[in-house]
Amino acid sequence: MTTPMPQQRLILDPHDMLLELVRALGGPKEVGSWLRPELPVEQAAQWVRDCVNAQRREKFDPAHVFAMLKRARQAGYHDAMAYLAGECGYRVEAVEPEDERARLQREFVDAVGRLEEIRASLSRNGAEVVAMKGAR
Repeated sequence: MTTPMPQQRLILDPHDMLLELVRALGGPKEVGSWLRPELPVEQAAQWVRDCVNAQRREKFDPAHVFAMLKRARQAGYHDAMAYLAGECGYRVEAVEPEDERARLQREFVDAVGRLEEIRASLSRNGAEVVAMKGAR
């Protein structure tokens, strides 16, 4: 099942997107504590505030942004992802992990069924069916 991703708050620019993302994840203290666990909480929180401030030199590493987007997805917050997609000319939908797993399982079962049909056709036509290397 896919979930449409309507944007709830107006996001004006990338820094605004990061600020809203941090707010949605519980604020600078919360985000700083798991992005920078090696720092004291207040120092980590200040680092986050600096990263979302366009006037400061500190910036999130792309890996930090991905980590925040993934946590936001888990929390049901989609505005940041919708903003990114919209700015790049895309429309996105959240895909539920169970749905993705079910889709992959269906594709696998279909592929195995198709292979069985091919094997049967080869056998009917007198071809020797040889197991592939690494097949069990």
